[in-house]
Amino acid sequence: MKLFHHTFTRRAREASSHEILPEDVFLDSQNLSKLNIDQMEGHLERPLGRNVFYVSLFFVFILIVSFMVRLFNMQILQFQTYRDKADKNHLKTIPLFALRGTISDRNGKLLAWNSLATSSEEIPSRVYTESPGFSHVLGYVSYPKKDDTGVFWQDEYIGKDGLEKEYQSVLQGVQGERIIAINAMHKIEAENVIAPPVSGRNLVTTIDKDVQAKLYERIVELAHKASFTGGAGVIMDIHTGEILAITSYPEYDNNLMTNASTKEEKTKIGKDLLDKRHIFLNRAVGGLFTPGSTVKPFVAIAALMEKVITPEKNIYSSGQLVIKNKYGGPDTVFKDWKAHGYTDMRKALAESSDEYFYQVGGGYQDQPGLGIDRINKYANLFGFATTTGIDLPGEDYGNVPSQEWKKKVFKENWLLGDTYHTSIGQYGFQITPLELVRAVASIANGGYLVTPHLIAGVKTGSVPLNLKENDLKVIREGMRRVVTDEGGTAKPLYIEGVKIAAKSGTAELGVTKQLVNSWISGYFPYDNPKYAFVVIMEKGDRHNPYGAVFAAKETIEWMRDNTDYTK
Repeated sequence: MKLFHHTFTRRAREASSHEILPEDVFLDSQNLSKLNIDQMEGHLERPLGRNVFYVSLFFVFILIVSFMVRLFNMQILQFQTYRDKADKNHLKTIPLFALRGTISDRNGKLLAWNSLATSSEEIPSRVYTESPGFSHVLGYVSYPKKDDTGVFWQDEYIGKDGLEKEYQSVLQGVQGERIIAINAMHKIEAENVIAPPVSGRNLVTTIDKDVQAKLYERIVELAHKASFTGGAGVIMDIHTGEILAITSYPEYDNNLMTNASTKEEKTKIGKDLLDKRHIFLNRAVGGLFTPGSTVKPFVAIAALMEKVITPEKNIYSSGQLVIKNKYGGPDTVFKDWKAHGYTDMRKALAESSDEYFYQVGGGYQDQPGLGIDRINKYANLFGFATTTGIDLPGEDYGNVPSQEWKKKVFKENWLLGDTYHTSIGQYGFQITPLELVRAVASIANGGYLVTPHLIAGVKTGSVPLNLKENDLKVIREGMRRVVTDEGGTAKPLYIEGVKIAAKSGTAELGVTKQLVNSWISGYFPYDNPKYAFVVIMEKGDRHNPYGAVFAAKETIEWMRDNTDYTK
């Protein structure tokens, strides 16, 4: 027992000193036969050879050399490149946005300006007048935009419509730059302006803010009263082409388009874009409408110039023109809106006789007609089917029917009835309100086609049409009788204190002809013409007693009482 205790004690002490005695090895070797060698029991490890050490040392050496080469390349060979990158991380260039130029009316009343109260100092807000009727002419802008890291991917204001788009390069100014130093904690250590911004140029328009607002107001009220789907109006100086007012209904909200931020506001924009009334269309410059009888003064001038008829010759109007069928079938009847009796040119204009212009345009029995080719010639002379050159985006131009046009569109030959319908502004005839106001101005100013424009001080050219003053005088007298005669079609424009010459038009739409476009065009004052005007009311009931003439009447009455334009 003592021997066992002595042995156990000794071995415990030896184990604690981590020494392995020879007898322990022998004792373990005796048990090798009882161990499972396949399971690594009793397996004796061999020491690693020197080759393993050398290979490891070699790889460590390669790693160190690679690191040294990379360090040399970065710190010596590419020093400047990485220094520039470091500087860019340390120094940042920030754009300084120039104040966009303001837009004002002819009297200095602001229509578009900048505000720091509704945005960050970094990007001033663009604000537009709250007066109705200006969105299409002013347009809107898209602000500079940056990503989540603060880097601007759109570094300028971009005009998206109207004058903002047309005069983008003038309004935007010159962008400045500011440089800032940022430390490792992303805090600004220092900053300095290296290029101050230069504000954009202010634009003064030819528009009278109050006249335009009143014209739009009258168009909207008439549309609601008589269920028209839209409308547009233009008032233009007949000598210079300066636009006093130009508006389109319905209109979008340019303040909303520019500054929408909430979900509700963005939803409203989405609905506006899908609106079937096409509220983003500027009807005054881009709307194409069947002109109806508003083209009759120009057909009349063509007839006088081509000596197709004299002003005094009477044509009997029975209320319809009948073309006999030479093959024995039913006759073709072209109706007038009423029987006018014996009608000369002045009366035909005053009462808007369709039958008179059927015969003057296409001929009938012993009365020769212009024919479609000469109608086209004079329509083009007065600027129909061409753009006017106004300084607004989105201008479109109309169409004057022709033999080539019908062949291309309908694959059919031209017929006499097509000429009759074209003579009264129907069939495939289309114009914009701006085309018509320019043509009317040429009657009033002695035969010059001016270029409409909206920026004050701009000198635009005018094209002489080489018309005869005696012929123009007949047309003017007929247009005055539109207002003064008992049977005149624009008697509401007989306004005390303002003499107006005019021509109305009602263009039938669709197969059923239950919808019409209602037009009024003209100029004032009659004795000393200054301004031409056009109002179009779109898609109203043909039986509605209220037409475009009432919007023009109320606007001109307001101008008489509140401005000097009618004097």
